Amino acid sequence: QVQLVESGGGLVQAGASLRLSCAASGRTFSNYAMGWFRQAPGKEREFVARITLSRGSTYYAESVRGRFTISTDNAKNTLYLQMNSLKPEDTAVYYCAASVSPYSPYYTRGEYNYWGQGTQVTVSS
Repeated sequence: QVQLVESGGGLVQAGASLRLSCAASGRTFSNYAMGWFRQAPGKEREFVARITLSRGSTYYAESVRGRFTISTDNAKNTLYLQMNSLKPEDTAVYYCAASVSPYSPYYTRGEYNYWGQGTQVTVSS
């Protein structure tokens, strides 16, 4: 089992920055990739970004590319999401997730096995 705990959400104005953190514990050595998803009220949970843990390969949703950066600190078993130039449409609950599949592209919810409880990000205009 892997436990994931997100932190760092909050209320900010448009144009501001936030950094989300996701602390992983448990059988973290079994993870091949980690990702961030978000869910706005009344909408489906959507992919935001992912990173493979062996090569550090990253991929972003088009809506956040160039503004968000995903990274890891393997020594601390922590995943980060640096969010710059935030927009009101970035308002959502943000979830981190971990995948134990070695062969997935890691763009969809079904490819992830473990999820955190989520952290709220609200961007005011």
